[in-house]
Amino acid sequence: MARKPRFSRRRRSASAASRRRPNINLEDLDFRNVEVLKKFVTEHGRLLSRQYTGLPAHFQRRLALAIKRARNALLIR
Repeated sequence: MARKPRFSRRRRSASAASRRRPNINLEDLDFRNVEVLKKFVTEHGRLLSRQYTGLPAHFQRRLALAIKRARNALLIR
């Protein structure tokens, strides 16, 4: 029988390990708060992933919804 590997051989990069989770409240994730939303969007307007931002899943879902609402209101591109 073939043996299963005991651990994953994939390593995290040093930059991913050194990033800290942003100190942000759920109240700050509002579509009118453009300055906060711009921190989580690339220069091309795409959302940053959870792996990069370090946000929990429920924060990331709220963030995505707020960014989409801000785009519809033409507050951000």
